[in-house]
Amino acid sequence: MRGTPDNEVGGRDEAHRMKFWLHGFPIPTRSAPLARRAEGWGYEGILLADSQLLVGDPYSELALCAASTTTLRLGVGVTNPITRDPSVTASAILTVHEESAGRAILGFGRGDSALKLIGKNPASVSETTRAIGSLKTYLGSDPSDPARGGMPPWASRDLDPVAIDVAATGPRMIGLAATSVDRVTFNMGAHVESLRWAIETAREARRAAGLDPHGVPFGAYVDVHCSDDLDAAVGFVRGSVSIFANFLAEGAAAGTVVPDDDRSELTAVSRSYDEAAHGDSSAPQAVILSSAFVQRFALVGSPEQLIERIRQLESLGLDHLVLVPASRGASEVAIEDSNELIAAQVLPEFARTPTAPRTTPAS
Repeated sequence: MRGTPDNEVGGRDEAHRMKFWLHGFPIPTRSAPLARRAEGWGYEGILLADSQLLVGDPYSELALCAASTTTLRLGVGVTNPITRDPSVTASAILTVHEESAGRAILGFGRGDSALKLIGKNPASVSETTRAIGSLKTYLGSDPSDPARGGMPPWASRDLDPVAIDVAATGPRMIGLAATSVDRVTFNMGAHVESLRWAIETAREARRAAGLDPHGVPFGAYVDVHCSDDLDAAVGFVRGSVSIFANFLAEGAAAGTVVPDDDRSELTAVSRSYDEAAHGDSSAPQAVILSSAFVQRFALVGSPEQLIERIRQLESLGLDHLVLVPASRGASEVAIEDSNELIAAQVLPEFARTPTAPRTTPAS
């Protein structure tokens, strides 16, 4: 079968190279140019948000990105089981997969602003479990259906199945993701303590299921802004940090490990969260965050500071990072300057210096 470049899904590639993805908003006329730049910068792929009242349609924009690129992986980050039935989601991402010659990936989760802004709650873990089962059938990755008979008749069987990447924060979602899909991307920022716990939780879930604890790649969504002006960098990511801090606050209520020093700020974010200002640095949930918290939670600062932080995350055993640049409504010029600086001075460090092989023995 064709597709899924560089053996990314299903384990780390032979060089154990940290891979970088760029998160973006599907804004008409902007997505395809961003994808072209991301490909030129050396990113593995691009993920576009799915929040129908805040941004445009990600699948429409991904199809345009497919026509504008040749190697860049393309995905949604992330969709949910409620605003679209799994069959509709499968049809949409399969279309992108065909248009891109096998470069699509499906980011999936319980849902956040896409649901809350229309008065709906995130899907339960059991609802998400059922949806993943349906998606695997429609996408042709159900191991009980080797003939891939559940796929739409128009979809090509010559391409590798679309990989499913679940965004997870709480212990139940981490366990579900680790044992049922192709990739897990944690939603808890760059918090080393929380990420270390999440990785071990995922590995333990796989051990308990009789699976190779290192058989699925793990990654993290991390807010990022690269600048020698640290105060400015903190300001640019504050709104986006509040989104992922709120995820971590919800996860902490379900048992996710968080540093004791950060519990009070996470609680304050959760209590003050205004969905209408989701991702905006002027939102109440963003304004209350201290600079120290943002610096711990996000990747902010000079290229040298970012490289040091990423090395720390890499040493945990992460396979990939999804870089979330700045906040909704931030200066496009400042975001572009940061992206250019990361591409010129940060990404090359990881392209030429592969991660050392894991030393933690498999159980």
